[in-house]
Amino acid sequence: MSATLYLTTICLPLVTLLAIFGMRYYAQIQQAKAKLVSDAALAAIESRLAAIEKILKDVG
Repeated sequence: MSATLYLTTICLPLVTLLAIFGMRYYAQIQQAKAKLVSDAALAAIESRLAAIEKILKDVG
């Protein structure tokens, strides 16, 4: 067996594992960003709803 083939067969599984963990890490980052955006949107809706309730109480 040549040295190039030997190094390739050893390195390919390691590179594959590294790629898999990299993709999982990237996916977790994207999920965290999406959760922050979603939480911010819900907070904005709640503050607007509170403002509307206050206006309606003042009118009524």
